[in-house]
Amino acid sequence: MNDWLLEQLASVGPSLLFAVTLFSCLALPVPASLMMLTAGAFVASGEIAGTTAMATALGGAILGDQIGYMLGGRAQTSLERALASRPKRQALLARALALLHRHGGTGVFLSRWLLSPLGPYVNIAAGAAAMNWTRFTLWAALGEMAWVTLYIGLGYQFSDNLAATAEFAADTSGLLAALAVMIGAGLWLRHAHRLHRLEKARLEKHRTRDLGGSS
Repeated sequence: MNDWLLEQLASVGPSLLFAVTLFSCLALPVPASLMMLTAGAFVASGEIAGTTAMATALGGAILGDQIGYMLGGRAQTSLERALASRPKRQALLARALALLHRHGGTGVFLSRWLLSPLGPYVNIAAGAAAMNWTRFTLWAALGEMAWVTLYIGLGYQFSDNLAATAEFAADTSGLLAALAVMIGAGLWLRHAHRLHRLEKARLEKHRTRDLGGSS
């Protein structure tokens, strides 16, 4: 499928790039990063204008983010039912909620490019958590600008060695996503342990007060 899409990019052009970045932001399995790398190589060879490639990729990503946010806000129950039979995706949504709860807008920004596998689930989580739309849109747009600029720029800069660049980018993205999950789990456990200690201290305080009152 990837090879076919890349061939279509050469013939169809930026409109396909728009569609692929949009679908990727809805967690559909399309090679958006690879497509942007290839688009960058096409820009280097003069087959696609740089501004056109940037604008279409960015436009698709921003629209995909908005659709994901809307689905999270309006179809939360249906999405939860759909994810119930898909434990891996359900876990990704849980991680996205944790990232959003802890880091807010910064989490949205980082999930566009640095932690891009979590991006679609952060969109849904932001809508489900009723995150302020303006705040979400601003941070998401800034993050998508970083994502699009990074990958099209890499494709442009390393157009002579695109395959190695794509492999490096994929490996790095997967490693960062795994690292984010590990860090998120560690932070959650630390937070849960802290709450447990606070609750234990509160109960101990009440017990001491009750014993003092009875004497």
